[in-house]
Amino acid sequence: MVHHDLWDFDVGSQPSLITVPRAGREVPAVAVATKMGHIFILDRATGAPLFPVEERPVPASDVPGEQASPTQPFPVLPKPLFPAPLARSDVWGVTPGEKKACLAEFDQMRSGPLFTPPSVQGTVMYPGYSGGTTWGGMSWSPQQHLLVTNLIRIPLWVKLEQRAPGDSSGNQIGTPFRMSRGMLASPKGLPCNRPPWGSLVAIDLATGEQRWQVPLGRIPEFKWFPWAGRWGSPNMGGSMVTAGGLVFIGAAMDNYLRAYDLETGSELWKGTLPAGGQATPMTFAAKGRQYVVIAAGGHGNLGTTFGDYVVAFRLRE
Repeated sequence: MVHHDLWDFDVGSQPSLITVPRAGREVPAVAVATKMGHIFILDRATGAPLFPVEERPVPASDVPGEQASPTQPFPVLPKPLFPAPLARSDVWGVTPGEKKACLAEFDQMRSGPLFTPPSVQGTVMYPGYSGGTTWGGMSWSPQQHLLVTNLIRIPLWVKLEQRAPGDSSGNQIGTPFRMSRGMLASPKGLPCNRPPWGSLVAIDLATGEQRWQVPLGRIPEFKWFPWAGRWGSPNMGGSMVTAGGLVFIGAAMDNYLRAYDLETGSELWKGTLPAGGQATPMTFAAKGRQYVVIAAGGHGNLGTTFGDYVVAFRLRE
């Protein structure tokens, strides 16, 4: 899924065992979503791609001594969930001053298409090393043949710094360079790209096309913006699909478990959690009633509330 990984583009989630409808039969398949926003779907028996995958040229490294892979694999279908890199014209700010500050940061760094290598100048990454898709992976409906995944949609940056002789501080100890990285953000801490910054997406497995994409969650400290409900939130955690056509997911920064309509992506319900829901929900039945359960423990990097809770909700009859 990535050759000679210079970006921390390791696969952040487990694969999913699914079936893909082909010529009137269900083909056993394995699917995985990546930090790059790619979804690879392979025949479970042979490993052959069930949708086309192309090797495409990618930018070379400009770091002395570094040899990046000249090509990377790109799935043709499902289409990449990040169709284009972050261009200068895409840099965003909630006010003119915020946008100006973001442009100043952006202009200091190297930017380009996906797989543009890290650099001494600093390289803009979109998607970044946190995703794309990360913990929790995807969920799947065998009835509707829909594959559901959540996305983090924020730009990050990575920079290499020449290591002085004898310097063993920082990371990559024993190498000529050490690395620093972070979020491309405005003075207010907002990501420098146009929202949404977190999304929930459904893919039709019959065609490989996207069925819908909706914002996921809210960033609590920016709730005073009147349109913040459309911004979505960085998120970590997976989704779960029920046979009744509901998608349950926590993951976002606002400490809610939400339910979405599988067919349309409409938000139908949300329940408050005592801590961050950076986990994947599960469901079970007991005495004829269905329950949805999630571990709410929070996450340091997302700044959600810490806790050690297991929270159960009961579905109405």
